[in-house]
Amino acid sequence: MNPEEIVQRLELLKIEHRDLDAAIFALSEGAVPDQLQIARMKKRKLKLRDEIAWCEDQLLPDIIA
Repeated sequence: MNPEEIVQRLELLKIEHRDLDAAIFALSEGAVPDQLQIARMKKRKLKLRDEIAWCEDQLLPDIIA
């Protein structure tokens, strides 16, 4: 992946992460929250966070001085 593709992917991942956050909040505010669905969304959100971190690392690699 070139840097432009990584930046585009990173933006899409951040949008999906925010959307999941909003969905989890909305689902948990319901009268009877669906705990299984919330757990699945939280797991997906963690995977997205890992992929976001990978993309950021590719754009700004660690430099050991």
